[in-house]
Amino acid sequence: MTGVYLIRKNSIFLDAVVTASLLLFMGFVGYRVTVALNYNWEWGVIPNYLLYWDEEKKRWVSNILLDGFFTTIRLSLWSIFFATLLGVLMGVLRTRKRLFFRLIARSYVELIRNIPPLVLVFIFYFFVSDQVMLLLGVDEFIRSRTGITEQWLGFLVAPPELFTAFISGVFTVALFQGAYIAEIVRAGIQSIDNEQWEASAALGLTWLQQMRFIVLPQAARRVLPPLANEFINTIKYSSIVSIISIQELTFQGMQVMSSTQRTNEVWLTISFMYFMLCFAVSLFVRHLEISMAEVKL
Repeated sequence: MTGVYLIRKNSIFLDAVVTASLLLFMGFVGYRVTVALNYNWEWGVIPNYLLYWDEEKKRWVSNILLDGFFTTIRLSLWSIFFATLLGVLMGVLRTRKRLFFRLIARSYVELIRNIPPLVLVFIFYFFVSDQVMLLLGVDEFIRSRTGITEQWLGFLVAPPELFTAFISGVFTVALFQGAYIAEIVRAGIQSIDNEQWEASAALGLTWLQQMRFIVLPQAARRVLPPLANEFINTIKYSSIVSIISIQELTFQGMQVMSSTQRTNEVWLTISFMYFMLCFAVSLFVRHLEISMAEVKL
């Protein structure tokens, strides 16, 4: 009993020391930023680039920073969706017995993981935009949309004039992140005991039924934490498509910075907006983990 009391007392003391150290560090950083940095902070310019009052509509309207934030959300959601589909498919193929399937998945993973994402952005932008989209007539079809179709395209994807560049960015980020998700899915499937496969095969289940009812539900629990990390990485990697003039948060932030010369204020604001988005994903995945833990397989 005395030992438990001492351990608890030492734990409380250690927590107090760590908390005090963090507060002192934050105070030091605050002092360096506000006093020692000798920088004239002007936070008043930031709200004007988030919202502005539209005299014609008689309401507040989002400005370029908030528009860029919404574009980042759309870009991230579509990239996560396609990266998950591609990653799960390739992860499953990597566990197949047939050499042909494993070669396809392995070639994709090794090729993408060893090419810088910046190079992929340019390859997809010039190839998809100038070749595939033009050949399929997608760009002409999108630009000819009017009325409610144009509004829904702008809300769910991007305005018609930016549609091709947006799709190129989505494919680039999804292709890059899909390779890492594939390895996570592969590891999750291979972590399932062979007895599970043997027992389900003895029951007469096909391979597809084994994956659907036995293996993937168990693997999903194990791969969810690393998948959450990749989802957050997808959001952060979405900023790289700013180099092809997709008007997401980083691109719009650079526009504001060049017009206001308020470098620190703009980048801190952008960092906070990215943090809110990534933190929201973390909370959602954490809630999903708890919900899955309560479900009995």
